[in-house]
Amino acid sequence: MRALSAAEAISPAINRTREFLFAPPFRWPTFLKLCLVAAITEGLGTNLQSNANKGHPSGTGGIGSIGMQFSPVIIAAIVAMSLLMLVVVLLIFYVMTRLRFAYFHCLVTKTRLIKPGWNLYRPQANRFFRMNVGVGVCFVLMAGLMVSPFIPGFVRLFRQIQEGSGPDISLILSLALPLIPIFMLIVVSGIALDIILRDGMLPHYALEDATAGQAWSALWERVLAEKGAFFAYGILRIVLPIIAFIGIVVVLLVPGLVLVGCVAGAEYAIHSGFAHAAGAGVAIGAMLEVFIGAIALGFALVIGISIGGPVSTGIREYALVFYGSRYQKLGEQLIPALLQTGVPGAPAD
Repeated sequence: MRALSAAEAISPAINRTREFLFAPPFRWPTFLKLCLVAAITEGLGTNLQSNANKGHPSGTGGIGSIGMQFSPVIIAAIVAMSLLMLVVVLLIFYVMTRLRFAYFHCLVTKTRLIKPGWNLYRPQANRFFRMNVGVGVCFVLMAGLMVSPFIPGFVRLFRQIQEGSGPDISLILSLALPLIPIFMLIVVSGIALDIILRDGMLPHYALEDATAGQAWSALWERVLAEKGAFFAYGILRIVLPIIAFIGIVVVLLVPGLVLVGCVAGAEYAIHSGFAHAAGAGVAIGAMLEVFIGAIALGFALVIGISIGGPVSTGIREYALVFYGSRYQKLGEQLIPALLQTGVPGAPAD
């Protein structure tokens, strides 16, 4: 099997993306469905932020004073809401995992139906989900251990702010500067884990019903055989989406500003036209503003999905083509015309 370099895999990935999404018969509903699934599985995630640390505007109030007023009922409610949020997050991640296997099946077999892959890979997706949760928990614990030495410093800084004294600049610098490389290491490690799990191990789960150990051993064998190729792939795997995003922003900047201007103008015209209305006129004006806003939001979502979907599909095709040229069971279904047997250095299975 001829192993494609990281650069050589780009062109087949683009061709496969074009054929999969745009080849006849082209139907907008099917196109939008596939793009939405691609965007969800490749480009979207759950980013939960807590606003519980916002203090009072006055200098005497704050988190500390609020925390002292927490009753057992409030604490129980917070715990219950946290558990509910955890369940919701895990449910969303489970659905995303099932969709990743379903879209993997679509891209490998060139079918535009999501349901066959959703049903076919259910056992594999369930095991992959549990493995990802375990890896995620370990990753969070390791990240917590890396930042744990800085917790006393942050507590001391928090107390200074609560006491009304200005924050110690030297303390802030002593906390922030060492955290920068740690934060960068955590980000890079997270990206590497994502590439390892989705680009390298998922195909073995899907095609061989492999365990976590078997999938990792098969991937690691190939990485050891071609360290340079996989390193180059990892770099391009990160850089290519960034380049695509920059290109999209440049191309859509002017049309986007025009669209925003038109919507803002329409909203302003409706607001001005009904500014002095009374009774039913106020309700009609508000309904028109909401209607225009909803139309604009829907149009923006369609545009975002129509653009983000092909980019996300291209990213996944690139991962499949690169690894498929080193993994025969995957490669023989993807690009048989480009793969030549007898090339040393790449394991056959």
